Amino acid sequence: MIKPLELFVGWRYARSREAGFFVSFITWASLLGVALGVAALIAILSVMNGFEAELRERLVSLSAHATVSQDQPLTDWPSQRRAALAVAGVVGVAPYLERQALLTHGDEMTGGLLRGIEPSLEPQVSTISQSMVEGSLGELSPGSQRIVLGRGLASQLNVAVGDEISVMIPQVDAQTGDVTPHIRSFTVSGIFEVGLQDHDGVLALVCLADAQAFTSSTGPEGLRLKMQDLYSAPRLARLVASTLGGQTIVRDWTQENATYFHAIRLEKTMMTLMLLLVVGVAAFNIVASLVMVVRAKRTDIAILRTLGLSEQGVVGIFLSQGLIIGWAGTTLGILLGLLLAYYAEPIMAFIQKLLHFQIFSADVYYVTKIPSVIESSDVILIATAAFLLTLLATVYPALRAARTQPAEALRYE
Repeated sequence: MIKPLELFVGWRYARSREAGFFVSFITWASLLGVALGVAALIAILSVMNGFEAELRERLVSLSAHATVSQDQPLTDWPSQRRAALAVAGVVGVAPYLERQALLTHGDEMTGGLLRGIEPSLEPQVSTISQSMVEGSLGELSPGSQRIVLGRGLASQLNVAVGDEISVMIPQVDAQTGDVTPHIRSFTVSGIFEVGLQDHDGVLALVCLADAQAFTSSTGPEGLRLKMQDLYSAPRLARLVASTLGGQTIVRDWTQENATYFHAIRLEKTMMTLMLLLVVGVAAFNIVASLVMVVRAKRTDIAILRTLGLSEQGVVGIFLSQGLIIGWAGTTLGILLGLLLAYYAEPIMAFIQKLLHFQIFSADVYYVTKIPSVIESSDVILIATAAFLLTLLATVYPALRAARTQPAEALRYE
């Protein structure tokens, strides 16, 4: 016999079919409801974690993990770069110079962000080299007057590799404050694509020396940093800024892309709350089934009370029965959810093959597969919430069973 007694009797009641088919059906429906709710939560949150990781990777692919800049150009950036690399955790440093620009080709005209880079150092802080569709960064040499465009920007201008475009930037006279346009021609030497409009649709890359000559700047405006640990960027960027001295402006990827990640966190929170309602409905079914079991077992309760079982013991019996149902459903849901999350891509491929359609068409979406990242914190949070809901669902029926009076229950038997 299982000890303690309350657990043994609760286990017997959970397995018993004497209460009737309907009560057994409600019990199994409750168990499956909890399992499906938990599984759906784990699978959906894992997929959302995967999309968040994919988005984060693309966002920082060209924008670096952090930037440090000053009001005045960095006239001695090589030594400042060496000082930044000396900070533990910083694995890549490259200078940059950015200006808002107007790009034209024939009758086409669009705004963009002109960024001057050091081609030999750029691969240390970004994945632009891996994102090239045509051409290469190696063609951006000092005095070459070459430019690399994002695919969206090239499409807006209707240009291809080898075409010539005009770039105009506003130049402010330091003495008079007058704004005059500076125009220069560049030859398109490459096109890149990372799958985000923020990069592909606005970014144009030129050699840092050409950007300095074009903007009449004596040096880059700052340094772009790559960290060994992405999440240490805010802390390490401040350490790098302290090595540079002066009035330094620090920006990291969490600040630059705060809107994206806030929207994702809000969506995950709302999705979690909505799917927890499924678990909540299943918990209400546990309440209904236990109430019916209490009514069916009034005689058994009266006999146990007559034999000396306390009210707390009766509460323990029905708490055990409800927790066995709820926790069995939660455990089953965790296993099913982890299975769905782990095999999300093969399952999607099977559904596509079965239904003869593509969920993420390559013509519409840049991501053509379902990424899935299982986070232990999400699984623990979901399991804890499900356990608590099922525990709360058993309290009322257990207390009702404890209030059963033995004399009244046996009088009508």
